[in-house]
Amino acid sequence: MKLKTLLKKIESKYPLNLAYEWDNVGLIVGDYEKEIKKVMTVLEANEKVINEAIDKDIDLIITHHPFIFSKINKLTTSNLKGKLIHKLIKNDIAIYSMHTNFDIAFDGLNDYFVEMLNIENVGILDKTKNETLYKLAVYVPKTHVDVVRTALGNADAGHIGNYRECSFTTEGEGRFKPCEGANPYIGSEEALESVNEVKIETIVPQRILDKVISAMIKAHPYEEVAYDLYKLEIKGESVGLGRYGKLKESMSFKELGMKLKRELSINHLRIVGDLSDKVEKVAIVTGSGADMIKKAYKHGCDVLITGDMKYHDAQDALDMGMKVIDCGHFDTEKVFADIMFKYLSRNFDIDIMKSDVNLNPFDII
Repeated sequence: MKLKTLLKKIESKYPLNLAYEWDNVGLIVGDYEKEIKKVMTVLEANEKVINEAIDKDIDLIITHHPFIFSKINKLTTSNLKGKLIHKLIKNDIAIYSMHTNFDIAFDGLNDYFVEMLNIENVGILDKTKNETLYKLAVYVPKTHVDVVRTALGNADAGHIGNYRECSFTTEGEGRFKPCEGANPYIGSEEALESVNEVKIETIVPQRILDKVISAMIKAHPYEEVAYDLYKLEIKGESVGLGRYGKLKESMSFKELGMKLKRELSINHLRIVGDLSDKVEKVAIVTGSGADMIKKAYKHGCDVLITGDMKYHDAQDALDMGMKVIDCGHFDTEKVFADIMFKYLSRNFDIDIMKSDVNLNPFDII
């Protein structure tokens, strides 16, 4: 599979345009035309990870943290980043990074915590934009209207508010002349054909556009499917950083902390608040999210789960009566490799593996 084909499908689910302007996401090093056979997922790429990729004949490394973030003036082997870039190019290894677009997108890091903690009535903590919507119109012979419409619905097209599988149909007459070499479902080569057809129209959000079109083409009987796409002015669901909602079952602050330790396989947490207090409404911002304490408070949350909490952030939380659990930056984001491993394994017929390198720079003594 070519790299550009693989990335197109990934970006239909985790669009690059969701990322903050200051971020650096997408293909960082590599050739879009490269054939990809082996992919490795990892939180970030350092020298140990790149050496591991070389040893394992990896074609593509997918990271959460951008491999290049700060400005680079020179690409020489006399500095670490330049040395690693030279090593990647020499060994024909591509690097692709998914950072704030993965944090913001549905089924990203924050939604992983929502599922892990059984949080209900989920909302977005800090809304950044709305999804782009498209109208899809496809022309189908009457015999296959239900088949194609069902395929569109099964691919999640047609969601409008609390309604699903919404569509509109109009009847008309389609005309076409199969050229030499064609294999028409209806008609004969070089003969103008008229067919009673139905136009099916439905709404599709950008993040599933490729999936919907693929399902439509697979269900359609024609060799060449005629369809139109229109970008709409109306906007879809809100997207943004962080999630909040209610625990399915309330628990003590201590019980919540212990659950996080078990689920994330970590030995220590930093907390702000009384461990004996009951907590019900929880906010989550993976990575560095201590600046979201006030937003979590305004949403009526009892506790914010995040990483990289500074001393003065903790003091502010204490003054507000807001509880905070600091799991550490690494431990809130290390699950990226697992999430992407599962996603890629379900959607691509290529060799996928997770890095074996321990990237946590901290030890506790």
